[in-house]
Amino acid sequence: MLRGMTASEPLMPSDDSPTDFTGKLLIAMPGMGDSRFSGSVVFMCAHSEEGAMGLIVNKPAPEIDMAILLEQLSIEGGEDLTEEQVRFGGPVETGRGFVLHSPDYTSVVTTLEVNESFHMTATLDILEEIGRGTGPTDRLMCLGYAGWGPGQLESEFAQNGWLVCDATPELVFRTPDARKWEAALQSIGVAALALSAEGGRA
Repeated sequence: MLRGMTASEPLMPSDDSPTDFTGKLLIAMPGMGDSRFSGSVVFMCAHSEEGAMGLIVNKPAPEIDMAILLEQLSIEGGEDLTEEQVRFGGPVETGRGFVLHSPDYTSVVTTLEVNESFHMTATLDILEEIGRGTGPTDRLMCLGYAGWGPGQLESEFAQNGWLVCDATPELVFRTPDARKWEAALQSIGVAALALSAEGGRA
């Protein structure tokens, strides 16, 4: 199962106002029960009454980079991409790829335009473009995704599993993975050392 979330301007939204976290970052709280989400930062691609979908943006996938991935898919042109890390996007459909990227690329097949700063494409053509060197300027390749059923995210929020902050290209694409969790906390004025398993409780 996936883990859930919390709010934005105030860290905690009021109970009587449903909040849409599409385009936000979820920050895992210490003490989260699911070890797969320990220390994770999740970009929310979609959130509605029907559920939610996001991508973990700070957990490198073991022993795989973009060059290896393109080679496995028989896509040419990836030889120079050995330094481009592939991420573990979440525990759902781990054999499927999702590219979170800047808005300077749109697939001819389909691209989810999350907001003016972030798009997401899950079709093979974006990997072919990356291999040719004509893909999006900023991108994160993720294997698998994080998913929540109806009401599940809200339930995890009620259990203080997550904090939330605004997503910026600088934080998502250009901050080192090992620094993203702390940097996300700093963006909302929270010191990592000050958090405990009970952090965020009213």
